[in-house]
Amino acid sequence: MAILVLGGAGYIGSHTVYELIEAGRDVVVADNLFTGFKAAVHPKARFYQLDIRDRGALDTLFQAEKIDGVIHFAASSQVGESMSDPLKYYDNNLYGTMVLLQAMVAHGVNKIVFSSTAATYGEPERVPILETDKTVPTNCYGNTKLSMEQMMSWVSQAHGLKYVALRYFNACGAHPSGKIGEAHDPETHLIPIILQVANGTRKQISVFGDDYPTKDGTCVRDYIHVTDLAQAHILALDYLLNGGDNNVFNLGNGVGFTVKEVIDVARSVTGHPIPAVVSPRRAGDPAQLIASSEKAVNVLGWKPQYNDLNTIIETAWKWHSTHPHGYEEV
Repeated sequence: MAILVLGGAGYIGSHTVYELIEAGRDVVVADNLFTGFKAAVHPKARFYQLDIRDRGALDTLFQAEKIDGVIHFAASSQVGESMSDPLKYYDNNLYGTMVLLQAMVAHGVNKIVFSSTAATYGEPERVPILETDKTVPTNCYGNTKLSMEQMMSWVSQAHGLKYVALRYFNACGAHPSGKIGEAHDPETHLIPIILQVANGTRKQISVFGDDYPTKDGTCVRDYIHVTDLAQAHILALDYLLNGGDNNVFNLGNGVGFTVKEVIDVARSVTGHPIPAVVSPRRAGDPAQLIASSEKAVNVLGWKPQYNDLNTIIETAWKWHSTHPHGYEEV
């Protein structure tokens, strides 16, 4: 029986496929390649180019493959874009998930792990954030992800679907081999933007606000290595395959780093001065976002291996220094 990874040509999806295959699993990847890259797909995975909104294509895949469980990454994920083009997010994230769940119900596939987000919480009531804290998203992206969680809950009641939602914080880093890594256009994540300066493809890094109530005035975030995220998805799927019930887990390191700290570590790793310029705050940026991942550790047995910021940035730099333009050179 195979594991279907939707969005398996994207950043986190491709790393999860690598971990699954290294663990000896049979993997099927489906991706529309709108933001993913064929070059990021592991050569041992069977690849289908399709859009999850295409019910006929999904039916064909489920008829051709014996799917044991689904890991769902196929979604639009840019917060800013979600505010300027909300209908795109409802179409791709919510409608796409609805069509996927219809196909799963029709073909008797009833286990799914999917990538939710810390954006479901909105402005945190406390730090670290617990899974039981209020979910009041402050952007459309977070709202669509929370709605996906709710959709799965209702489908579970009606059709016996079993699901795990993984709410993760700032994904970062790259495969230790340097074969695959992060490539977005436009890039919005802090670490790759910093490394673009070190690569010479960007002149400087903008620090949005230095007057937050944090130790150096810049925002604090919880950075989690993409390989650790991948392992959590596999553990969550095995949890369901072994009879586990519906659940929600935060994924983070439980440790926060300021923007200035991340820049300083990147300077040390790359040997580049990385000029930084303070810019005005961005609307809706909380001062601190840090996860409590105790539940994932205790229930799933998850053990993050890359919880040191230096190591995280070293793996990212190994990828970005050899692929300054992403997958274009591959």
